[in-house]
Amino acid sequence: MIFKRYEWRLLLRVLILFITLAATSIIAVEGVPLYLVITCPLLVYELIEMIRFQKKAQDEVSQFVESIHYRDFSRHFDVRKAPNELKPLRKGFNEINTTFKLISRERETQYHYLQKILELVDTGILSYENETGETGWINEAFKQLIGIPYLKTIYSLEKREEALYKEIIQIKPGESKVISISRNQQLIKILMTASVLRSDDKVYKLVAFQNVSEALDETESKAWQKLLNVMTHEIMNSVAPISSLADTLKNRLQSPEIANSPVSSQLEDLELGIDTIKRRSEGLLKFTESYRNLNKITKLDLKKILVRDLFENLNSLMHPTMEKKHIELEIVLRDPALAIEADINLIEQVMINLMVNAIEAVKDRENPRISLSAEVQANNRTVVKVSDNGMGMPTELLDKIFIPFFSTRKTGSGIGLSLCKQIMLLHKGNIQVQSADGKGSAFLLQFAG
Repeated sequence: MIFKRYEWRLLLRVLILFITLAATSIIAVEGVPLYLVITCPLLVYELIEMIRFQKKAQDEVSQFVESIHYRDFSRHFDVRKAPNELKPLRKGFNEINTTFKLISRERETQYHYLQKILELVDTGILSYENETGETGWINEAFKQLIGIPYLKTIYSLEKREEALYKEIIQIKPGESKVISISRNQQLIKILMTASVLRSDDKVYKLVAFQNVSEALDETESKAWQKLLNVMTHEIMNSVAPISSLADTLKNRLQSPEIANSPVSSQLEDLELGIDTIKRRSEGLLKFTESYRNLNKITKLDLKKILVRDLFENLNSLMHPTMEKKHIELEIVLRDPALAIEADINLIEQVMINLMVNAIEAVKDRENPRISLSAEVQANNRTVVKVSDNGMGMPTELLDKIFIPFFSTRKTGSGIGLSLCKQIMLLHKGNIQVQSADGKGSAFLLQFAG
């Protein structure tokens, strides 16, 4: 009804103007100039009023468009003091502003909600515009994962992390790939996924980074267990008969009828060869048996263990060896009440293995030193660290040292660290290494909180 009244008013103005114009025309044709003195000013007045009416409406619309342009939805158009013909217009503007304010508030709420979600997730998020390279969104997980507090453009990453920059540029939307990056002298595996986002006629590339080191470690460990089961079974089934046959042949050669025969002296080389076969067969059987130990551990006897007791036992056990080799042992424990849920026998086996490796690593140092420490990290995980000032390891070896059969020492069997990793995985934890060539190494045992 309001708009109808407004339309009727406008129609009435047009009708009056038409009548006045018609009357003025008739008077002019009839030749009665006296009446023109009345109708002409009236006609001019009505035209001015019509223009003024339209100008008011135009000004109101301009002010409204300006407020929309600057997104000033707080502006209120006073309806009560407005002329009758503009009241419907102002009322409509106020209703539109109210709707815009509601939409803007909802969008802002959704934005903050999304922002909080992205900050809470442990997946790194990076977005940048394809054309200019300007970054649009970087969450806290990405900053911590990559170790970069601020990134204006994606091109800035090339100077800091050239390899990572190339991977980000090369990955295609919809593609996923696992990459390895070094952080704090530690090699971690990252699952990188890319997609495309279009907004305001701009194309953004969205890349997600997820640390999958622990998941891959567990998968690899299970795969190695299956492989070792098959290999040790086949090796023992093949070698055991050879050892048994060699033993039978040796006993046959030592029987009285052969030992006292004229050709006994000619069989000495044969007996020596059989001894060698028997000895190597037995050695291979023992070696294979040691690898079977990797798969024998299936159950844990979990108890609450004070870390200080664990360190004291290690100190008592390793002190004679370290004193003999003039190695300094440093123990750092800020919280004497710090405890872990673990199988004491298995964890001691892990710690002894790491200590023996550390002793080997520092043997050629002038001031050999091994350090034991423990602390609770921000993620509520307890970390026990065994570090040394030995020769360290190059980066390319960091992802291989936990693989069965792999060893950096000529006399090593490659079983120790593999066994340590399996024990830590059984504890629902993990073992990681930090090392730099020539600067020492540190092994971190992570226990769930």
